[in-house]
Amino acid sequence: MPRSGKFPLALRTVSAIAVGALTLAVTSACAHATTSTTSDPASASGTSSGTPASTLRLGYFANVTHSTAIAEVANGTLAKDLGSTTLDTSIYTAGPTEMTALLGGQLDAAYVGPSSALSAWTKSEKQGLTIIAGAETGGAELVVDSSITSAAQLKGTTIADPQLGNTQDVALRYWLKEQGYATTLQGGGDVTVQPEANATTLTLFKEGKIQGAWLPEPWASRLVLEGKGHVLVDEKTLWPAGQFATTNLVVSTAYLEAHPQTVAELLDSQITTNTWILANATAAQTLISGAIKKLTVSTITTAEIQRAWTEESVTNDPLVTSLQTSLSHAVSDGLLKNTSLTGIFDLTPLNQELTKAGESTVPTS
Repeated sequence: MPRSGKFPLALRTVSAIAVGALTLAVTSACAHATTSTTSDPASASGTSSGTPASTLRLGYFANVTHSTAIAEVANGTLAKDLGSTTLDTSIYTAGPTEMTALLGGQLDAAYVGPSSALSAWTKSEKQGLTIIAGAETGGAELVVDSSITSAAQLKGTTIADPQLGNTQDVALRYWLKEQGYATTLQGGGDVTVQPEANATTLTLFKEGKIQGAWLPEPWASRLVLEGKGHVLVDEKTLWPAGQFATTNLVVSTAYLEAHPQTVAELLDSQITTNTWILANATAAQTLISGAIKKLTVSTITTAEIQRAWTEESVTNDPLVTSLQTSLSHAVSDGLLKNTSLTGIFDLTPLNQELTKAGESTVPTS
């Protein structure tokens, strides 16, 4: 992958920019979205009215933590389920950039980390997007140089993550604070937090220019196997029962209200795809690693995809209660202000489609 972290222009990929760029899209998002009138944070319209959309513009990452999106696009399931609706996909490298595109009207739906979704939701005055499903749990680690064996050795080091304000950035800053280290959003403090494109991070780590990184899969595995690093923190160990949302599915609130049928078809594709992934691990690894190679022109080795696979799992459950923790961490990091999460989830369509598919519904609170 190019050192800049950008993908080929033909793939319509946008490189990482600062989280503050989200504000550029707020006015547009507020002008096109309607405020939810429900009081339950997980309640929703649940309607099957509306008309099919002519196009679904979907954003996602070429990461193992976006396996659902990668698989449903690569094997044609999503295009088939959408019927007459044209599928238009874009690949991103970090959540804040992707959310800027969603709020700016360039995307209709996106697979994204919960912290990035939460930030975009608050910056759009709680109108720009709705979380309609989970997609991934687990699959994020702090990998450091082999010489570092404890948190006590991190003072004065430089640790990378994908982008300021993204889900791993929030987790890293909060964990460092718990270890007694001060960080600043400008890169100062006891430990320098340096947002970088994941491919750049791998190169910098190999060259010894950074001492570690908090990354999603497969990048954590690549730092371990290619960069000869080791895991200092597996994020699963920081959450109750090891369960935390890494990736959720969000849609533009205006799109959800105008085209619930198309959103239901998107959910149907996810449900089918996740069921297949969970039942066909070897075939899924082959499909996803091959698709990532096509999207990034970078090869994930068999060892890397196998290691990454053990660190994460696809899910339809957005783990509603974990978002409050994510918010608390972002507030502690100085990235967000505390706020009510009422209205950010709409899981009624998901539970309707799960019931139709004979699957268990997900908790709404």
